[in-house]
Amino acid sequence: MKRFTVPALLAMLLLGAVGIARAETQVRVTGDSRAYGVFFSGHNFTGWNNANWTSNTPTWSKAGTKTEDTFEIWERIRVRTDFIANENLRFRLATKVDNTWGNGTYTAANPEVAIQVYQAFLEFKYPDTKIQVTAGLQPTALPQSALFNDSIVFTDWAASLLVKAPLIDDVLELNAGFARLIDTNRTYDTTTTQVGDELDMYILTLPITVPGLKATPWGVVGVAGAKAGYYTSWASSFGQATYAEDLLSAGTLLGPTGWKNNQNAYYWVGGAFELSVLDPVRFYADVINGGGALSDRAKSHRQGWFLDFGAEYTGWDVLVPQVYAWWSTGEDSSNRNGSERMPHTRPNWGPGGSFLFDDSQVFARNSNMGMDPVGAMGIGVALKDITLVEKLSQRVSFTYLRGNNSPRAIRDLNYNLGSNPYFAMGRDLTTNEYALGANFDSQYMIYENLAARVETGWAHGQFQESVWGRRLANKANGSDTWKVAFGFTYKY
Repeated sequence: MKRFTVPALLAMLLLGAVGIARAETQVRVTGDSRAYGVFFSGHNFTGWNNANWTSNTPTWSKAGTKTEDTFEIWERIRVRTDFIANENLRFRLATKVDNTWGNGTYTAANPEVAIQVYQAFLEFKYPDTKIQVTAGLQPTALPQSALFNDSIVFTDWAASLLVKAPLIDDVLELNAGFARLIDTNRTYDTTTTQVGDELDMYILTLPITVPGLKATPWGVVGVAGAKAGYYTSWASSFGQATYAEDLLSAGTLLGPTGWKNNQNAYYWVGGAFELSVLDPVRFYADVINGGGALSDRAKSHRQGWFLDFGAEYTGWDVLVPQVYAWWSTGEDSSNRNGSERMPHTRPNWGPGGSFLFDDSQVFARNSNMGMDPVGAMGIGVALKDITLVEKLSQRVSFTYLRGNNSPRAIRDLNYNLGSNPYFAMGRDLTTNEYALGANFDSQYMIYENLAARVETGWAHGQFQESVWGRRLANKANGSDTWKVAFGFTYKY
């Protein structure tokens, strides 16, 4: 009897506490889940691994030492819980489990539970105003025109403080924020000498919306510590690059290694433009310039441009055709004068849902080639929202890109260091290299919130043997990459 009574009393107390909490705070639960199988042959255009950093010293492992598994089953579960006091105040806690069947949480008999917190933020409006403040781990993205999915400079969850303040209702808004992306040592540095081990961003955007035009001028200032964990912190969502490749120059790896300064400033300025005055023809464009470490040694400088342009026609009910192009500066022939590529980190940029970039794939894990559009130029076409059959929507796209990087810059770094992660074949292209890819994705709505989905992708590249070596280049040039994914998504 005692075995039953104690749990019963505890349950009654908990239910009573929940009842009291509900009287004061509304709790809303939303979420999504997806389970899918992926056949992927030809990761990194070879089926072998890229080189990887193994410490922040830095040290690294070589490319082409591991062989891909071509089939995996992924499952992701996300639960978002909002604790809502009123329309002006809430707190969100969001957790997820994301892994393959047979690994971690999804291991039979002896699972290793790995629940991650990916959102945890407080959001409120200042009393009697429309000023909104959000603080905590939250979605943080810089402006990018809509056709290109999301920002090339930064898009991700970040620990940040963001403030939105309408200046002219429905016309002009001021957004300001601070984000701490890295704090390697946290409270204490490792010796009695203080070192810069943080990476911070200060953000300002001014979205302007008038009939037929949306324009967003924006700017970011970054403060980068010399001892932050750039080599051991991933700068892409699924592990294609670290902060080191995306922020630092190749010259940083050459003697004398590292930065002279304890901290260096970074900056980005740009504008995102969406023109609908000629609707149903709409135009999209972005202009961005960014640089960093410009007061350090010349070999540590990094600075460049990124431009994109696209158009779509929205006048048909059955599909939306799109065309797009981009161009960015690439490395010149010397690593001793710094880098001519625009710095960026954790991008989610990609037009047309292209299989070449880590952008808008619904089945996100093991989903794309992870190529870097910075240091390259390209063109493409896409047909999206194809709805020829009820409940069935489809998308098809084709993209071609070519490198803007000097072969000599990459060849010299590989000669000096050997196989290293800073430049990777298939991610970074020289002026003599190209890649192309196509994808065809379909989604059928079984119920209003349950979909069956198929994603397919194909890619081919042509790479220089004199830059990457005979073994990697010959393997990539002699084969194509294929992906087929099938599964289900459920939203609640």
